[in-house]
Amino acid sequence: MPKLKTHKATSKVLKKHKSGLITYKKSNGNHKTAKDSSKQVRQRRNKGQLAKGVADKLKNVI
Repeated sequence: MPKLKTHKATSKVLKKHKSGLITYKKSNGNHKTAKDSSKQVRQRRNKGQLAKGVADKLKNVI
């Protein structure tokens, strides 16, 4: 079997950790955040985690 190529767009957005966890940066947190509540801005600073089912499907792509 030939090796699968990495999907470059996906690999630039998602990060795969050694534990198998896949994380991503949340959107809408860079500028024009004055309209949002402090809670919304604060929560966007944290990384998001993909659900286990979705993560299993994307592990071969990254």
